[in-house]
Amino acid sequence: MSSWTRWHGPAMARLWGFCWLVVGFWRAALACPTSCKCTASRIWCSDPSPGIVAFPRLEPNSADPENITEIYIANQKRLEIINEDDVEAYAGLKNLNFTRNKLTSLSRKHFRHLDLSELILVGNPFTCSCDIMWIKTLQETKSSPETQDLYCLNESSKNIPLANLQIPNCGLPSANLAAPNLTVEEGRSITLSCSVSGDPVPNLYWDVGNLVSKHMNETSHTQGSLRITNISSDDSGKQISCVAENLVGEDQDSVNLTVHFAPTITFLESPTSDHHWCIPFTVKGNPKPALQWFYNGAILNESKYICTKIHVTNHTEYHGCLQLDNPTHMNNGDYKLVAKNEYGKDEKQISAHFMGWPGIVDGANPNYPDVIYEDYGTAANDIGDTTNRSNEIPSTDVADKSGREHLSVYAVVVIASVVGFCLLVMLFLLKLARHSKFGMKGFVLFHKIPLDG
Repeated sequence: MSSWTRWHGPAMARLWGFCWLVVGFWRAALACPTSCKCTASRIWCSDPSPGIVAFPRLEPNSADPENITEIYIANQKRLEIINEDDVEAYAGLKNLNFTRNKLTSLSRKHFRHLDLSELILVGNPFTCSCDIMWIKTLQETKSSPETQDLYCLNESSKNIPLANLQIPNCGLPSANLAAPNLTVEEGRSITLSCSVSGDPVPNLYWDVGNLVSKHMNETSHTQGSLRITNISSDDSGKQISCVAENLVGEDQDSVNLTVHFAPTITFLESPTSDHHWCIPFTVKGNPKPALQWFYNGAILNESKYICTKIHVTNHTEYHGCLQLDNPTHMNNGDYKLVAKNEYGKDEKQISAHFMGWPGIVDGANPNYPDVIYEDYGTAANDIGDTTNRSNEIPSTDVADKSGREHLSVYAVVVIASVVGFCLLVMLFLLKLARHSKFGMKGFVLFHKIPLDG
């Protein structure tokens, strides 16, 4: 890399970034109507001359209205009305300020899709009517201690504090959801009924969120019904609301849907090692399924060394591990998970390899007899009703006889074999030494015997 690039590269990057920022401001400025100023996130129109007569709109393809979070409009003597589609494009709007304009009415429906943090309306000559009662209601229910000093003109053109405004037959609506028991089995169907009331007469609609199951609704004046068919287990825990809405505001009545279904093991993988060895799994089921592990066809008795751990619960879904503390070659084998509740069961199996057998190349098959596992679990056929021994999630109450006992036996056998071999070698050496000693002694005597004659 050249010295010029090393020293001037970052500066050039900052320069390009500044240029793009300037272009962004320039494009936003070009999109602004007369008497307004714009940035990428803000529009403000405070110049009374020549002023604006309609809510400001950005030019197409010049700026993204969803990035606008604040609009400030003040001192506009010809701005008397705002239409619903004027505000629709500004989905990210948080602060809206209409100070000292000529607004005589303002409908709640224009802003119901927005999550506004601030709405300032001071200094507008509102006409006292049911159309602005929602502003009074908003002031009364607002959590902030700061209230605006708002007024409206009555039929005598007299300023009335909005806080004292009383309009006959103009109040909040109410919704009443007549729901049956919303605990239903997967695949079944259910019908919800709702009634609304209020003056002005409210509209009724259903808010089902992201409901997966097929559904359809029917509405007739102040009565409505919602039919949900072939209910999916994915909808368990979802909220369903009946909403009543009129000029003044809205009310809703909600219920939660509970779906019962048989367990499904959606994930079971080979063991992984972290702080402990873990055989990871995911199980879905409602009511909560009982879990039982099997090891090489035998019920696995859990303990502090081998136990089920649930790490994350998401309503009807359980993510966990069969946790093993320092497993050895004695723990190698097939692990099967069985999940069961009153609606059915599911099972899956994986093979686990933690460590090779001592003295045998890893991956080889020593073909050891099955009796080596007889104490690791209890044969399934030797137990009457295994349901009573099933572990609720999680369970660690059953005594464990892991491979540590077999390791002790194995060590004793190896040591005994080594000691026996050493004894045999020692005996052989002693015997050999004794025979060699006698042979030398006979040779000496033969030379010391005098010959006769």
